[in-house]
Amino acid sequence: MTVRVLLPAHLRNLAQTGPEVHLEVSGPVTQRTILDTLEATYPVLRGTIRDHGTHKRRAFVRFFACGEDHSHDAPDDPLPEAVARGDEPFAVIGAMAGG
Repeated sequence: MTVRVLLPAHLRNLAQTGPEVHLEVSGPVTQRTILDTLEATYPVLRGTIRDHGTHKRRAFVRFFACGEDHSHDAPDDPLPEAVARGDEPFAVIGAMAGG
């Protein structure tokens, strides 16, 4: 399946790609399968979205799909069918903190 992934500007610059990448994901479409494919396709992104060792999401990175925050979902939970079909993108967002 071809999945669309939106990347924030700093990761686009690092990977030298446009704002949206298209990935061929095999198996169920989950955060884990998308990020595994993204890191395999763009090795320079390894460790930027997830920790190298634990593969846990970095603190200031959020995941959105179909207008909903999926950042705290389990990595192997299926994402919405619209993402799997390529109708909607899986968005990686750099969160901000402060007051």
